[in-house]
Amino acid sequence: MAASTQPLKVGFVPEHFSTPIHFAKKHYGLGAELIPFPSGTGHMITALRSGEIDVGIGLTEGWVAGLGKSQEAGDQDGGYRLVGTYVETPLCWAISTGINRPEIQTVDSLQAGKIGVSRIGSGSYVMGYVLADKRGWLVPTAGIGTGHEQASPFSETVVLNTFENLRKAVNSGEADFFMWEHFTSKRYYDNGEIRKVGEIYTPWSSWKIVASTALVHGEQLDPRVDDLLDKLNQGIKHFNENQEEAVEYISTALDYSEEDAREWLKTVRFPERTQGVDPKVVIRTVESLCKAGVLQIRKDVHGTEMIARQR
Repeated sequence: MAASTQPLKVGFVPEHFSTPIHFAKKHYGLGAELIPFPSGTGHMITALRSGEIDVGIGLTEGWVAGLGKSQEAGDQDGGYRLVGTYVETPLCWAISTGINRPEIQTVDSLQAGKIGVSRIGSGSYVMGYVLADKRGWLVPTAGIGTGHEQASPFSETVVLNTFENLRKAVNSGEADFFMWEHFTSKRYYDNGEIRKVGEIYTPWSSWKIVASTALVHGEQLDPRVDDLLDKLNQGIKHFNENQEEAVEYISTALDYSEEDAREWLKTVRFPERTQGVDPKVVIRTVESLCKAGVLQIRKDVHGTEMIARQR
């Protein structure tokens, strides 16, 4: 790990949610090197473990799944720990199909269909099972104790890696539907490429901040991580107090429409203080990941041990 005088390398997803990070850098002297990961949280986990980045800001379920799998494998280090909360509100996942799929009109028509996902264990994968659980589609099997206590509610899980591939697949018939963040999907509803069937919210607050275990010593964090969290607090405060600047940035630098940027602002809430993570959120996420078969129900997975600093 670089000496403590070196700037942190911080991974983030370059979407509308990154606006307070941009403000922390632009207005409040955030000295970290910001590294975009458009492919998402799973890629950041790999980068953290390889030392490519020091900190990641991504989806709750991705971080928890990565640490849970490490615990199951007997690796109690896992490469990182949860140190902060970036978004308090749940994420709205839109459920999409192809524009010319007349046989798919309702969410209920997706049961036993082909679900497209970016990768196994990703948010798009996990939320398929959250949807199935909510709809009563999960079917218990005889394999109690195996860690996979329900049959798949879908006939096939099609791994497609990118958002573009997901959109193509529901139009070609390779997949019947996929789930992706609402406002990122909306522009493709508006241009007629895909069609919305429904939506579902995560049953947890949607974004967390993690740091490499090399920067975590019990509840004590490397001073650079504490400084990063303080700067993010300032970026969030600026975001809340300068909504027009946020709209301008989102609708120009991030390629969302002004209308969608304004609508998104009504739905999102960032914390006043990013420091710390609520253990109840992590435990709830672990429970959902076990239902999805991402984590094994009968294995010891300890949510609280994933957290460096609790709220």
